[in-house]
Amino acid sequence: MKTRIIKPLCMAIALLVGLTILWQAYTTFQARYLRPFDNQATLFDGSQLQLPPELAGPGPIRVVHFWDPACPCNVGNQQHLGDLVSQFASQGVTFHVLQKPDSHGQLPANLTALKPLASLPGSEHLPASPAVAIWDRQGHLAYFGPYSEGAVCNASNSFVEPIIKALLEDRPVQASNTLAIGCYCPW
Repeated sequence: MKTRIIKPLCMAIALLVGLTILWQAYTTFQARYLRPFDNQATLFDGSQLQLPPELAGPGPIRVVHFWDPACPCNVGNQQHLGDLVSQFASQGVTFHVLQKPDSHGQLPANLTALKPLASLPGSEHLPASPAVAIWDRQGHLAYFGPYSEGAVCNASNSFVEPIIKALLEDRPVQASNTLAIGCYCPW
């Protein structure tokens, strides 16, 4: 008689312990990696951005990635940026990175080709990151804003590929102010 009660009781306790462990794992994952999506629009105003003197003036198309190592929004963005480097570096586009002041971190291995910048005039007024600025061959700011709009960043919803392609074809682009909704962190 006791075994008929003990066996189901042990099964029920094991099931409760298993469910408790699964619930704890789920809540830990959710607290660490999931954030509510902020539906507030961010204005990216590039009117004060300038290339540093050593990069200013005529030259190759220059792409500057604004990077905050602590921003969880970089996760999807970094794969996309690596794809951009692979696609356009061989066509003469140079890629640079400006890390958020007073932050610490190291870019992933697929982004080691980005040339670090110590500073960029006007970057202290950035609203958010990740962001990108693109200068044309004449040294004029062609685009400043996010890589894409929405919760994820990839080539299918990117603003960047069409702009770089237009600049490579010597078509003028003037999009230095952008209003977008997406995953961004304050700069």
